[in-house]
This record gives sequence, C-alpha cells and structure tokens, in this order.
Amino acid sequence: MSLGDDHESSGGYGGTGQTRTRLPDSGDAFGDPRRRSSRSLVTVVGVVVLLIAAIAFANRGDGDTSSSTDGSPGKPETSATAPTGKQPVKSKTGDIATGYAHTEQGAESAATNYGIALGSADMYNRDKRHAIVNTVYAPDVATAQLPEFDQVYSRESFLEKIGLTKDGVAPSGQTFVSRVVPVGTKVTSYKDSTASVALWYTSLFGLSGEGSKNPVTESWYTTTYQLKWVDGDWKVTGFTQKDGPVPVGRDQRASTAEDMSKAVEEYGGFTYAR
Repeated sequence: MSLGDDHESSGGYGGTGQTRTRLPDSGDAFGDPRRRSSRSLVTVVGVVVLLIAAIAFANRGDGDTSSSTDGSPGKPETSATAPTGKQPVKSKTGDIATGYAHTEQGAESAATNYGIALGSADMYNRDKRHAIVNTVYAPDVATAQLPEFDQVYSRESFLEKIGLTKDGVAPSGQTFVSRVVPVGTKVTSYKDSTASVALWYTSLFGLSGEGSKNPVTESWYTTTYQLKWVDGDWKVTGFTQKDGPVPVGRDQRASTAEDMSKAVEEYGGFTYAR
C-alpha cells in the first residue's frame, strides 16, 4: 500500500470503538495486504487473527445462569450487545464499497474498505489497479498517482523479487496472496470536508504452493489515511504508514502451502462499516 522504502508513504487505517462487519454479497471479495519480501522494496498495503482464547474467556462465565436483574430465576443478567453506528454501506463501485455517511463513522468505514482494496492482489493487475485507484482516490489525486503506481507495480525487478511474472501473475501451481485484515480504526482528526483515519491491521503476503521461495507471511501495520469529502463520498488524498503495533505470536504450527492456498481461495473478505 505504501510506496516508500521504509514503510513510510501517504495513506492510513485506524480506529477506536468497535467495528461492525457485514459479510459481503456473493461476488464481494476484498483482497488484503501484505508483507513485502524486502524492506527496500515498495510496501503495499494482511493473517486473520483468531482470538480464540479471548472469546473462550469472555464466554466462560461461572456456570450460574439463575441470577437476573429483576430477581426472576432463569433470566441472565446480560442481553445481546446491540450493533452500534450507521447501517453498513449498501452501494459499491465495482467490488469496492462506496457511498459512505458524511460522518466520522463514515470516514472510518471508507478508510477501512479502501485500505483493503489498496492492499489486495488486484493491485498487481494493471486494469484492476486503475479501477481501484480511480475509485478510492479523489479524482485529481488519482490522476497524479496512477503513473507512480504503474511504475512501482510493473517494475520487473520488484515483481521478480517477490516471485511474480512480469505481468504480476503467480507461477503455475502457486497462489499469490496479498490480503489486509483490519483490526481497528481511529479518527485522528475530523472536519466537515476532511478527515484523518488511522487503520491498524495485519496483512498476509507471499506465494503459496509447491516450490515457493516466498511463503505467505504475516505482518502488522498502521496506515493513516487522509480523506476528503468529494461529490458526496469520502475519497483518499494521501496516507502514511508505520510498522505495528505487533502482538506476541502464538506457538502455532504453520499450515501447509496446500491448506493456505485453499483457504485464500475459499474464504472471501468483508465489507466493514461502523
């Protein structure tokens, strides 16, 4: 996602509070992001972290379900948590959700979904890359950025380094993985026509398959997106990216290349909305 050598570029993800997610309609698959095989190469804007331990702890309870706030037996003290925020975005341009609310929550949703698109494997295909950039960026910024994106993503030395062909395609028998998985967002500034949203996410990047010299790895980043309200929607005007925060990894055995490729092909992405 980033165009800098040291993970610094213009753009961003972030957020506070809880994020409500909605499974995409059939055909919706927002790719996600990446860990570059070399820090000297362009960082492109992630592994789905399963919070099994936290979920188990939260649902553990003490086994006593007889207490209640009104004294009637059998009724739990708590009820299901109601979703917060605006309704999930329902319109889209191509495969990218668009048409966000003119609010802080709308800006958070836009930054999250735009970040997923910018970190996807589709950015390595010229036509798809142009469609993504023209959708998520403000028109004047997209015009200025496209040549730079094309130069970066079509550079043969870069593509060869990560194991792709000159056309940005994975070798036969291998699957190219570039996926961003948002963890949270934070509005760092907000005005009527501009907003700054930080997105914290984990990313998956690499080639899965027999003979891969760049296996799929996990990285953590925070990207802060500068957004502008343009023609009734939030659009990106720039971003900055930094490493982390990075959690301590669990002692889990890595999946086989076959299992990783199958998972990437079978599991689609989400449309995120506050």
